[in-house]
Parts: sequence; structure tokens; C-alpha cells
Amino acid sequence: MGEVSTLLSTMRLVPVIVLDDAADAWPLAQALKAGGLPCAEVTLRTPAAEEALREMAKDADILLGAGTVLRPEQVDLAVKAGAKFIVTPGYSAAVVERCRSVGVPIIPGVATPTEVQQALEAGVDTVKFFPAESIGGARALAAIAAPFGDMRFVPTGGITAANVGDYLALPSVLAAGGSWMAGRDLVRAGRFEEITRLTSEAVAIVGAAS
Repeated sequence: MGEVSTLLSTMRLVPVIVLDDAADAWPLAQALKAGGLPCAEVTLRTPAAEEALREMAKDADILLGAGTVLRPEQVDLAVKAGAKFIVTPGYSAAVVERCRSVGVPIIPGVATPTEVQQALEAGVDTVKFFPAESIGGARALAAIAAPFGDMRFVPTGGITAANVGDYLALPSVLAAGGSWMAGRDLVRAGRFEEITRLTSEAVAIVGAAS
């Protein structure tokens, strides 16, 4: 993970973004940046995602990732569009191998100790615990992480301003993923000042939890 891991360990929060219109990508990136969180995981869930990555990548200050990567060929697409790291919802050996071959960091999704062990055997040192709240929350993550002292986790799924501190208090957690500061409806409505405000609040919560 290298530099990406260092940056994530500093910011400790990854905004998970769904964009329906690539025209919203640049103002959203600037809103997150203004709120003190120059980072985004743009999920490949919409037709606008690839172009959105290209737009956000124009700002070198943004730590830009591509999420919901399901197939090896999507790795190539995301990297070409400007993604600096890849995130998957589940563990795919093929996607991990493609990321390794092109030299891009990956945070694969896991939900069980077996998947964590598979990731370790593949040389992965950071995984996404997903869907975090639905599979037991911070308590479950603490239990799963306990035998894997060298693994770092990025819990994502159901994380909010109210519970993010529970995850960040765990020594195994590198950062947490959340969408509450830049929700899909806020982006669609062009409420970028509100996104900046919520992002600033999120950064303050993270600071208090550190």
C-alpha cells in the first residue's frame, strides 16, 4: 500500500461516492477538499463513474480510489482514468492479481477470517471489512482482527457520524469508509456547501477519536 496507506492513516476516513453525473465530480472533489478531506472512493456503480474518475483526477491533491471493482478489466479502466487505489466489495484473487500486475494498491473486501487469511496469503496487508454494520459492527471486527496482527482494516457499510468513532478506536483499523458526508441525494441536488460542512464535521469527529 505504501504512500496510499500513509495518507489513509492520516485522514482516517474515506468518502464513498456514487455519482450519477460526471459534471458533479469536480465540484464534489472541491467540496471534500474544502472540508479537509481530500480523498474519494468513486464506486463503479453508474455509467458516469469512469468519466467522474477522470474529472477528479485532474486535482492532484485528491487521493482518488475506485470502488466496487468486480472484474480484472475494471482495474485497467480505473487506473487509466486516474485511480490511485482499488477497492472491491468481496475477495477476488483475479482482481488482486491484476492490481499486482499493474502496480496499483488494492483493498479487497472481506467478511470472514477465512477471507482475511486468503488475503494475507496473497500478500495483501489492508482489507475492507464489508458490510461492517450488517455483519456485527465494531465488536465483530475486533474479534475477527484479533488473530491477524499484521492486517489493517478499512470498515465500510453502515458507518455514520454516530458510530465511526467505535471503529476508529480499534488498533487494527487504518481508516473507515462512509458516505454520510457526501450522500448521493446531496450530490444530485448540488448541495456542495452542505457537503463541505458535513465533511468538516466528519474530520472533527475523526480528530476527536484519534
